[in-house]
Amino acid sequence: MVQRATATCFCGAVQLEFPAEGEDMVDSFICNCTDCRKITASMFASNFIVKDSSMKHVRGEEKLTQYAQNKTIESGNTMTNFFCSVCGTLMYRRSSGFPGMSITRIGTVDDFSLHETLLKPRIEQFTKDRVSWFHGGDGVEQVEGNYYAGGK
Repeated sequence: MVQRATATCFCGAVQLEFPAEGEDMVDSFICNCTDCRKITASMFASNFIVKDSSMKHVRGEEKLTQYAQNKTIESGNTMTNFFCSVCGTLMYRRSSGFPGMSITRIGTVDDFSLHETLLKPRIEQFTKDRVSWFHGGDGVEQVEGNYYAGGK
């Protein structure tokens, strides 16, 4: 049986349930792109991709606010961001270039042991945009550009 887990926003108003392994847990990655830096107010984002068909909104779906744009997305795709309208936590992003999938934040996952195990990033992308004082994820495949668009 596939292990499932939950992810919750900072205030607890929004909670998701998703597969932590198996074919519907697509991948996990670190992103250093300038969009991820801005939207997380940090130097990188730690993410995992799940198929929407297996992600469930346990509570608070009506509390999610959406913001979409494509002006700064390197691929030109439209990226829609889903934030908790109460506390502002970014729960997930959806790209027009990858329909049927959500890019969810590892930091929102309730079981912190999963951060170290099943959800540990496999890829680090946009290393060309990485800050000089961060040397990347330990044991993580490094890619200069967008890994999901062939690495360039």
